[in-house]
Amino acid sequence: MLTRRKALAITGAAVGGVAIAGTGAAVLANRDKPEPPSPAAVDGQGRMLWRNWSGIQNAYPAARLAPKDEGELAAGLKAAAAPIRAVGAGHSFTALAATSGTLVSLDAMAGVTGWDGDVATVRAGTRLGALGPALAAKGHAMANLPDINKQSLAGAMATATHGTGQGLKALHGDVVGLTLVTAEGETIECDAVRRPEVFQAAKVSLGALGIVTQVRLATGANRRVRRRVWLEPFEETLGKAEERWRTHRNYEFYAVPFTGLAANITHDETDDPVQAPPPSQDDAFLDALKMLRNTFGWSHGLRKTAAGVLLGGAEEETAVDEGWKLLSTERPVRFNEIEYHLPPETQLEALKAVMAVIEKERPDVFFPIEVRRTAADEAWLSPFQGGARGSVAVHAWYKDEYAFFFDLIEPIFQRAGGRPHWGKLHSLKGQRLNGLYPNWKDFLEVRRTLDPKGRMLNPYLTGLFDLT
Repeated sequence: MLTRRKALAITGAAVGGVAIAGTGAAVLANRDKPEPPSPAAVDGQGRMLWRNWSGIQNAYPAARLAPKDEGELAAGLKAAAAPIRAVGAGHSFTALAATSGTLVSLDAMAGVTGWDGDVATVRAGTRLGALGPALAAKGHAMANLPDINKQSLAGAMATATHGTGQGLKALHGDVVGLTLVTAEGETIECDAVRRPEVFQAAKVSLGALGIVTQVRLATGANRRVRRRVWLEPFEETLGKAEERWRTHRNYEFYAVPFTGLAANITHDETDDPVQAPPPSQDDAFLDALKMLRNTFGWSHGLRKTAAGVLLGGAEEETAVDEGWKLLSTERPVRFNEIEYHLPPETQLEALKAVMAVIEKERPDVFFPIEVRRTAADEAWLSPFQGGARGSVAVHAWYKDEYAFFFDLIEPIFQRAGGRPHWGKLHSLKGQRLNGLYPNWKDFLEVRRTLDPKGRMLNPYLTGLFDLT
């Protein structure tokens, strides 16, 4: 098992050996960057700071709303100062929720309120981490979950948040109806029959149509899954990835730059008894990778060799439990991220190009690159509209700069026919997005109809939708 103590001890020994050789790398091993500067908690007008999870987006809303029901929300929105933006966990890396006007939290509008067969009625402020046990109490489960579960249901839908599994849709793909309150206070019930154009637009809306307050969510039986986690050579993973997506319920892998390794994760349904997972090694793994970066960042070869010594003997992890307990993980180490959804036929070649450019140009990168696959759906702004997509996500530690996302990584994704994740960093706007989404203009028309005064638009969204 790769414990944090073991990672630090082994890497420290390696540092000592290099220092004896006269490189001075021991100094690098203990060098860390200071915390990024924090904005003031209160601005000059007495307005309190809002800041996203990674710390790169912030705002000072003039007002905040925390309604308890649709009626209170509708009344509040009619009088609210624009721009009106809803916020869940603040886990998006873009400026979707930032506003100098009114920030709306749906935390008080949470919980499962009813059932119709396998369809649960869920209030939109429900956090995914709370939804799992609430559904399980009735013997039900969501079809899939993302790799973290801190988001609100509405926030996850708005940004097309997804898990992994070639036959499994993103979260919004299991929504069969929803309630939307517009900026003018109108409450709209919509599904595939009632206001179908609003439904197809609202399932992935970036929060630009109004505020989703309630969702009708198709669920399945609550089943146990077996999770396996193991390391192997990156090239071996590339050669077996397509087969693994075909044969496992959930499959993803993390390509680890400068190591020649990949971490593989599968989940498959099972009737086996519960097997508790071992203590999480994620933090220790990241500690080890950061120490390798700090120590051997000046030499790709030494860094890879040291990674083999440190990580090569890591044992496979196995756990069995209900899916909602295993499909998502804790991510306490902050980062910034770019993620694109690519046609399956270009996904792995794009990944290889990303790995090559990082290992050539960016020795500071140490976070693994996440690689997933998601089934198609029909929501107008879903990145998975019209066909399955393979996702590639590049991360940068929150203390490191991330401009290379746009200079080095994004052009590779764009050449591969990718669509950006709506909650992750990207540079696309207007006409570029119109060319990627067949119903882009249809969405804009529904948006204008529901919010003719543009009260739901902050500067970020205005730029995103501008077709001039």
